[in-house]
This record gives sequence, structure tokens and C-alpha cells, in this order.
Amino acid sequence: MIRTAVIGFGVSGRIFHAPFLAADENFSLDFIVTGNPERAAHAEAEYPQATVLATPGELFTRDLDLVVIGTPPATHAELAATALDHGLHVVVDKPFTVTSAQGEALIEHARRAGRVLTVFQNRRWDGDFRTLRRLVEDGELGRVHTFESRFEWWKPQGPRDWKAHASAAQGGGILYDLGTHLIDQAIQLSGPVERVHAELTRRGAGDADDDTFVVLTHENGTRSRLFMSGLAALPGPRFHVLGDRAGYTKHGLDPQEDALKSGARPGDAGFGREPEDHWGTLGVRGNTRRIEPEPGNYGEFYRLLATAIDRGGQPPVDPRDAVDVLRIIERAHARKGDLSR
Repeated sequence: MIRTAVIGFGVSGRIFHAPFLAADENFSLDFIVTGNPERAAHAEAEYPQATVLATPGELFTRDLDLVVIGTPPATHAELAATALDHGLHVVVDKPFTVTSAQGEALIEHARRAGRVLTVFQNRRWDGDFRTLRRLVEDGELGRVHTFESRFEWWKPQGPRDWKAHASAAQGGGILYDLGTHLIDQAIQLSGPVERVHAELTRRGAGDADDDTFVVLTHENGTRSRLFMSGLAALPGPRFHVLGDRAGYTKHGLDPQEDALKSGARPGDAGFGREPEDHWGTLGVRGNTRRIEPEPGNYGEFYRLLATAIDRGGQPPVDPRDAVDVLRIIERAHARKGDLSR
């Protein structure tokens, strides 16, 4: 088994990592690192086989194979480098790092160390995105010219915990948070980006954005229009995709996150399946059909990671993809209307 530690037990470690590691027979969840007493008590109760530590410094002398980093973005580069120095494989939650230069340095560090380094871009395994990707690859929409994608929350009180205080230079703001997923999905669907236009809105006194709109013009001619907001009292469709043969519209979010927050676990009956009122619609006006999304499966990330560690080969997410996303975020934060490469 791959002996594993999770650093950070907020939403990232508690919801997105620990449950899938515990459910996968290829991994043993041996250590959880959190300095928060309430989270430490929760970790001890939920995962009694794991040793809970207060600081990362207590971790790196232990007998381990893999470290999963789910701490605030500004800490990612240093923690990942330290783990690589100790001969460990590394998973970094998104955003990979705060700058593309940091990400490139980590990739070279992992190459020299001969360790697997990957980034938890789990939204590649959202059921609705997997379904859309299949429809596009099967030619159901024809040539896609417009891809609209949204992550919109209603949080008028603003972000909580570290997100409430992090600046853009520390990886704060909704573009680094939700935008990391939206940009990654757009590139996975339509390929490299030629031009970037961004409109970033900041509600507070700092420079961290909380309502942002990004347009990517891809080399293949597709335009990706990406909406991310913490101010959406009523959200728009999750996907609205137009091709020269058909369109596809889908409402509602992949259910895995909400299910995990409610106490469900991977492997439970119906896990990852969407209710019928969230199914997508494919076709043209007057001739449409409902499309049931494939079940979401974030656990696939860890299945592929186990194969990469045990047998070699490609990691589930190439960290160079995450650097491409960071370059786009950097261009957007340059605060120019049209940022051509």
C-alpha cells in the first residue's frame, strides 16, 4: 500500500482527499496534519488509523511514500519542495502554486528527484464535464464555436477562513479558486489558448476578486466564456455549449462535493449520480433530448495515481497543464482588456 499523509484538514483535506484515499485499497491514510484542534478531533474520530500531527515539520521524518498538500496556495511551493527533498511523491491541490515560475521550478525539482508530482484538478472527473467531453468527441455538437461554463455561488457574506484575507499575490480570489477549474476544463475541451480577456471585480478593499468573467480564444477558434462568482443569487446554467450541429445546456453542479459534506462516502449507492432535474438537454430548437450525466468519479484520480506510482507512466494530471492555467491567470491579473500571447 502507498503510505500517505494529508497536510491540511479544511475543505480540501476533509472533503476531497481523505475520503477517497480511505476508500482506495491502494493507499493507507497514515497521517493527517492540522493545527486546528476542532479539525484534529474530527480527523481522529473519522480516521482512527491515522496519526494526527499539528505541524508539517513533524511529518517529514516519518515512513511515507506520498504527501497530499491541501493547505492555502501560498504554502504549496515550499511544502511540495520539502516533500520532494525527502523522496516523497506529491499531490498538490489546485491552484498548483501562486505563480507559473514556482510551478515550473517544482516540475524540474520532481524530475531531478525521480518522484511523481501531480495536481488535484478533480473537476476533470465531474460527471457533467465527462459527459460533455464525450458528446464533443463523438461529434454530437459538430464544431464547437462557443463554450460557456459557470461556477457561481451565493455567498454575500464573503469568503471564510484564509480566503477572507488572502491577496492575489497569495493565491486569493475567485479566479485562483474556481477559475482554476474552469480554465483547466476549457483547455482540456478545446486546446491551447491564443488570447485572454478578463474582467475582475473586487468587492472589498483588497485586490482579491470575487466576481470574474474570462474569455479564452482557443487556437482551434472556439471561444470559452467562463463565469465565476460568489455573488450569484440565482446561478446561470453550468454549461451552455453551441456547435454547428447542436447545442447542449446543463444546469446544476456535480453532486459529489455536496454528498461528501453531507456524510456520504465513495462507494455508497448512487454516489456521483445527478437527479433527473439536473440532466442536460442536447439538440436544436424543436428537436431536443435529455442526456443523463455520467456518474462523477473523483476517485479515478487516485486510481490513476496509484498506477503512476507503482508502475510508472503518466500521472493523472500533468503538472505542466496546471502551469498553463497559471499563465492564463497571470495574464488576467495583468488587468488589461485583451492580453494576447
